[in-house]
Amino acid sequence: MASRALVDELYGKLRLPVFAAPMFLISGPDLVIAAAKAGIIGAFPAPNARTIEDLRAWLPRITGELADAGKDGMWAINMIVHKTYERFDAELDLICEYKPKIVITALGSPKRPLERVHAYGGAVFSDVINPQQARKAADAGADGLILVGHGAGGHTGQYSLFAFIEEVRSFWDGPLIVGGAIGSGRAVRAALTLGADFAYMGTRFIATPESQVSDRNREMLVRSQMTDIVTTTAITGIASNWMKESLDEAGFTAEMLEEKKKIDFGNLHGDTKAWKNIWGAGHGIGNTREIQTVQGVVDQLAEEYRIASVEAEALNSWPHAA
Repeated sequence: MASRALVDELYGKLRLPVFAAPMFLISGPDLVIAAAKAGIIGAFPAPNARTIEDLRAWLPRITGELADAGKDGMWAINMIVHKTYERFDAELDLICEYKPKIVITALGSPKRPLERVHAYGGAVFSDVINPQQARKAADAGADGLILVGHGAGGHTGQYSLFAFIEEVRSFWDGPLIVGGAIGSGRAVRAALTLGADFAYMGTRFIATPESQVSDRNREMLVRSQMTDIVTTTAITGIASNWMKESLDEAGFTAEMLEEKKKIDFGNLHGDTKAWKNIWGAGHGIGNTREIQTVQGVVDQLAEEYRIASVEAEALNSWPHAA
């Protein structure tokens, strides 16, 4: 399927041009299904299924419920392509069996799954954090790019989306998803104005009942602000954003947060205890002021997007616009 044709197809199904971003230990079948039913793309990381058997149970549930709801194809799966990740082949086998329209690759080149995903008619979107990675992903044959900008929750980028989108659009005219501190319908509208096709939103969906987090996590997120987010490489070896309160409770000192951990995803399923008590969020955290269902969040985003669009039209008639 041609990349732009896929964008047009999704636009015809979506209420908003938004992906509920795949979040480690947060996104599961409930969140994916609720997102699609609400009118956006639901996505989850394959590693969230603790075992391959769990993943084998999740995929038919997602595809079956969405087909019954008339939302077939409105979901994506995220897979780690880093060389240390031990489940890559087994996950790719299941992906080829259940055929999501979009496979999102992270932490490596999109080339590894490309041939097999294309064989069943799917598209591969590559998660990148800088223009150099974007060029490499494009050269490797990625069908779409996901720009992770400064302020994204979990594994984050270092560049402002204002500049990042502009630079990538100078050499890439294909599908573009952008994420990083996008927490409102107004921000979604701004992302499209800057040149994106879709917005990637994660933090906004953490406090929903459909996410897999604990109530304590939801409550912490609701009371936290942008200034409560800490960026560190000490947890995974990759720069990531976490809620300071959870780091404090886990016993991390300022000195410990300065340490750089070696990148290793080989034992991702062997010990997730630390991940359960250290909670990620992005700079858009201040937009979450209450626990809402996914449907409630999307309703609010849609209204904010509508208002922002009306205001944008008004600006076009401003005397100095010409």
